[in-house]
Amino acid sequence: MVERISVDDADRALTEPLRDDIRYLGDLLGGVIASHAGDEAFTLVEDSRRDAFGIRYADVTRDELADRYTDRAVADLMPVIRAFTNFALLANLAEDLHRERRRRIHLRAGDRPQASSLAAAFGKLADAGLSGSQVIAGLGGAQVVPVITAHPTETRRRSVFDAQNRITELMRVRARTELTPAEEAALDADIGRQILMLWQTALIRMRRLTISDEIVTGLRYYGASFFEVVPALNNDVRSALAAAYPDVDFSGMSMISMGSWIGGDRDGNPFVTAEVVMEASSSAARVVMRHHLGELAALHQELSMSTRLVAPVSAALVALGAGFAPDAEPGRTDDEPFRSAVTAIRSRVLARALVTLGDDFVDPGERELATASEPYADADAFSADLDVIDDALRTVSDASIADDRLGALREAVRTFGFHLSGLDMRQNSDTHAEVVAELLAWAGVCPDYGALDEQARIDLLTGELTSRRPLTSPDAELSELAVKELGVVHAAAGAVDRFGRHAVPTYIISMCQSVSDMLEAMILLKEAGLYRLGDDGAPSCSVRVVPLFETIEDLRDGAATMTATLSLGFYRDLVRAQGDTQEVMLGYSDSNKDGGYLAANWALYRAELDLVAAARDAGVRLQLFHGRGGTVGRGGGPSYDAILAQPPGAVQGALRLTEQGEIIAAKYAEPVSARRNLESLLAATIESTLLDTEGLGDDPAAAYADFDELAELARRSYSALVHQTPGFVKYFTASTPLSEIGALNIGSRPTSRKQTTAISDLRAIPWVLSWTQCRVMLPGWYGVGSAVEQWVGTDAERLDKLRDYYQNWPFFRSVMSNMAQVLAKSDMGLAHRYAALVDDEELRNRVFSMIVAEHERTIAMYAKITGTSDLLADNAALKRSVYNRFPYLEPLNLLQVELLKRFRAGEDSPLIRRGIQLTMNGLATALRNSG
Repeated sequence: MVERISVDDADRALTEPLRDDIRYLGDLLGGVIASHAGDEAFTLVEDSRRDAFGIRYADVTRDELADRYTDRAVADLMPVIRAFTNFALLANLAEDLHRERRRRIHLRAGDRPQASSLAAAFGKLADAGLSGSQVIAGLGGAQVVPVITAHPTETRRRSVFDAQNRITELMRVRARTELTPAEEAALDADIGRQILMLWQTALIRMRRLTISDEIVTGLRYYGASFFEVVPALNNDVRSALAAAYPDVDFSGMSMISMGSWIGGDRDGNPFVTAEVVMEASSSAARVVMRHHLGELAALHQELSMSTRLVAPVSAALVALGAGFAPDAEPGRTDDEPFRSAVTAIRSRVLARALVTLGDDFVDPGERELATASEPYADADAFSADLDVIDDALRTVSDASIADDRLGALREAVRTFGFHLSGLDMRQNSDTHAEVVAELLAWAGVCPDYGALDEQARIDLLTGELTSRRPLTSPDAELSELAVKELGVVHAAAGAVDRFGRHAVPTYIISMCQSVSDMLEAMILLKEAGLYRLGDDGAPSCSVRVVPLFETIEDLRDGAATMTATLSLGFYRDLVRAQGDTQEVMLGYSDSNKDGGYLAANWALYRAELDLVAAARDAGVRLQLFHGRGGTVGRGGGPSYDAILAQPPGAVQGALRLTEQGEIIAAKYAEPVSARRNLESLLAATIESTLLDTEGLGDDPAAAYADFDELAELARRSYSALVHQTPGFVKYFTASTPLSEIGALNIGSRPTSRKQTTAISDLRAIPWVLSWTQCRVMLPGWYGVGSAVEQWVGTDAERLDKLRDYYQNWPFFRSVMSNMAQVLAKSDMGLAHRYAALVDDEELRNRVFSMIVAEHERTIAMYAKITGTSDLLADNAALKRSVYNRFPYLEPLNLLQVELLKRFRAGEDSPLIRRGIQLTMNGLATALRNSG
């Protein structure tokens, strides 16, 4: 859809440095291809590149480019696929550097802070005249938690990841350093070597990903950026608030912490077992322990201050060091008390690692040190000892030293503890019901739980949850499913025992539709000892039970479900014991697949309004967990705008959201981008909590009623295609690479929850990924055009209302902006080539004509509402990206169609399968938010 994007001379001038970087990296890549793949491969790549740009300017037809690939052997096509996939990686890198360059230009010029920055957020607070008491009331206990999840298209190996980071650092040197000709030549050679290594490194694995692979992939981002950025940002927020509001104590605030689903999410994934839960939690603990121990070793080297040269140190510091056996630290001198204290602390951390992670974690050379002290009971005790060193440094006027490595370590211990990140558990409510029914039958409590109505189930489960009696015993003979599910929750309990209560913070119930769905999960937690009753009968549980409302109906009924659950006395007592906070997760993916883009977005907004009211009435604090995917069709889009678009009361200083796949790499692969993206989450959370961001005034009811109507019209239009068109599933399967996603080595999770062909059972990731690969992008826009056209009709006043909503209501502006981003990435010309894969001509023409008509209608309605036909008028960064890089997607799409034709015609080989997988990976990389 490049023809829907307007690029003028000013845009070109701003992007000239970006285009220079892309040309530079492309030339180096071209040289590598010519030297190592041969002249024939290089010529085919160059001809493909020229034709791709020729298509933009109508100098070449797509048929002409596609014909280049028709009669060639797959082996001859592989260098082309690899070339454009590697180019996408390099273009991503160049764009990130350009964004960084523009940001630095603004900062050096002293411009107003950019929107989504913390500086801009604090400026808005100052303009609003908020008092310190108002700020602490809103942000007390504030928490922003990005939750890392696995994703099938994020299959990059560590070697590729590292090569990208090395090239990024070298490109920074090239941009910021005055180089001599010899230095410039050496730098060019160094960057060329890195690109050569990238070219000679396999981009994807030859085998199917395992959960162990996904665990390792998720943990790599801590060393890459999180350990550096997260503690620094927490400190920056606290310092800025303390400076602005000196009368308020913000000392205990650490807003950002991290979460993970990798190894704990077993909804539809049969490979998540008790052993996997233990592996995930232990692997995370190993990563954070290595970080803490490494920083302590560095501190020991740095804190060499001698009592002969500094003022007398505190008695607490002396006591801390003296508490450690002198013979455990050869060469220790009495006049270096800071080093003595650090060694004492390191001994206790090693002792803790020995107990929780086993003998193999501690090097033999440090075994004596690890056994010289008692292990820390928890991270708070570790923090307390670090505070002793901090106090002592400040006492001898060494505050600048205290604020450096020690300050970062203190913040890291507060943030990451001994667990690193919270591992969420997730399972489907149907599985819970099946297992609980079996447990109740085995215990003789109820022979047929499934036959009970909802109220009877609630009464029965309430009785069990207010009794200490377990339902099972170690010798219970249970089904394979029940044994597995109980094993998982017992493993979660083991993680809590070993690594602390933050190791497993939540238990999420997928497809939660009733109170009994909530209570069934609690039964399993009780069997593992996580939920328990005190001597006074009061319930306690370190793990929060979190309903996940996913379909449009479940979102509509979610508040009623929560009200009914909170009305149960014992459950309300439990929530009170958990800080009077109830977490609720909202599913963006299944609601979209169920009802389409606009209906899903409005169902989520309505659900949040209702949940806010229900929580207020129950006297609890609501914490929302947003299950957002990378794409707009799965709730993606700019996080800052999405958070500001939340309804009043929906944020309240607390925010959890999933981060997935190639989005994780795009945001968090290195410290600069990680800081920028985490900062935007913090800024949006602060603004949404403390400021009025809805923009609808005191009486939003009319706007809500209008969108009730629009959402229903959009849902009807979407359902007419997806749920009611005969043959639609056949069309979808044939015109997209859906079946190949399941057949190829992509991800550890099956593509469907059940072995059916129903759209409702298909997982959201392959649903969106399939439409994205074929460039239809249907989940991000279908139904909106028809809804607007029907609702407005010939009524000019209604169109004016929508224009007003677009200007003043962040929710609607975000919906329209995200939709425009998707439309800009769609391409009906390429989609037509995928449609040709459908053998049934009548079905092909019927469904594709519906898609094309709605596509044109949606673009036309967007233009009427926004007043511009430029789909990316409000997103300069994405406009640059689309305009500069999208010609390079042409060969990948056309090659994917060619290989799909051959594969489906029976030409099956490891090479053709790898070629299809590489095109998927290349397109996912180039589109940056594909599934």
